[in-house]
Amino acid sequence: MNPAMSAPDSLTTRPIPSTGERLPVIGLGTWQTFDVGGDERARAPLREVLSAMAEDGAKLIDSSPMYGSSESVVGDLVAALNLRPKLFLATKVWTSGRDEGIRQMEQSFRRLRVEQLDLMQVHNLVDVATHTRTLADWKRTGRVRYVGITHYTSSAFLEVERWLKDGNYDFLQINYSLDEPEAAERLLPLAQEKNAAVIVNRPFGKGSMFRRTRGKPIPGWARELGIASWAQYFLKWIVAHPAVTCAIPGTSEAEHMTDNLGAARGTLPDAAMRARMAEHFAAL
Repeated sequence: MNPAMSAPDSLTTRPIPSTGERLPVIGLGTWQTFDVGGDERARAPLREVLSAMAEDGAKLIDSSPMYGSSESVVGDLVAALNLRPKLFLATKVWTSGRDEGIRQMEQSFRRLRVEQLDLMQVHNLVDVATHTRTLADWKRTGRVRYVGITHYTSSAFLEVERWLKDGNYDFLQINYSLDEPEAAERLLPLAQEKNAAVIVNRPFGKGSMFRRTRGKPIPGWARELGIASWAQYFLKWIVAHPAVTCAIPGTSEAEHMTDNLGAARGTLPDAAMRARMAEHFAAL
């Protein structure tokens, strides 16, 4: 078993290396799924997603001003459900220039309805030097609790590596999955070396992973780990990596949220089992 903490029915958690604060290994991404504006009919299932998430004990919700109205939708629903004390809210700065970055981050605070943000990240390294300086100041004054950098494609890994190596970041958010495993080569070990928590985006790759497994049964040896769906298969493989703190699949359905959280329960695969899982997926 990888280092984690869980009771029989609770979610497996991992520590944020810089503080020891623990986060459940499955959270929620909001790209596309929460970009519904003020449409109350479209917001209704998202309210159920957040309720299911909080009821099961998950915490991390990740957004960005890049995601249209997602920040506002999250902020409104979290406030309506009175969930803020139970959650770990993360968003990003995605613009150029110090003043514009501050303006955008202030807007994110208003949209999310918070006075202090748990995590602010520089989205896709856009003007990362400028925003890193601002965020270092904001962390010192308590405006944000943690700072990080993000990207979503392996073509940027060398640049991400340079910033992670030279910077002082609490979090790295990066793509990592059975379909896109490249981060394990250098970035995940570097994150461990730098004591940076890792949030995994695109845990289901580019969407082809479910098409590849459609109609195919979960292997019996995987079910012995408590894996009841392909989503859980993919997610357990990710969060079993000791460098990973939390994976953030997106969904607009409470049933899928609950299923995803199943990956945070029970035994996590060891290195030999992860290799077997990867080999089986590659052969599909």
